[in-house]
Amino acid sequence: MSRHSAGSGPGRGASRDPEENGAAGPPPRRKRVVLADSRAPVTVLRTVVELEEQTSYGEELVRGFIRIQLKTAVRLALLAAVLLCGLPVLFFFVPAISGITVAGVRLPWLLLGVAPFPVLFGIGYWYNVLAERHERDFVDMVEK
Repeated sequence: MSRHSAGSGPGRGASRDPEENGAAGPPPRRKRVVLADSRAPVTVLRTVVELEEQTSYGEELVRGFIRIQLKTAVRLALLAAVLLCGLPVLFFFVPAISGITVAGVRLPWLLLGVAPFPVLFGIGYWYNVLAERHERDFVDMVEK
């Protein structure tokens, strides 16, 4: 066994002269590297294995996750369709709206040409928030 540190010595990129290396002190402590936490709960491992092996329970978990994502998408798509298709219907049944002008532009043109963009952006943002929440809930359920 050698008394020399494995990190210093000739051919290791460090000089033997303590003045060139800076402060001469004890070598840094070794760190233990662990690939996996062996203290993980067994249920987490079992659920992950069932998802990876696509057992009937794992398939049901994924199917439920996809189902709730689809329901959210369909509901928000219907909301967007009702809001955007409702504008022409509103103009048809309430013709007095077509006479209103804002900054020299008629209100129907503004509502049909400008309003859909922030509405669609808001609905898209809302869907993204809900989808991420569903994903977090799914991951939390799998990790329990």
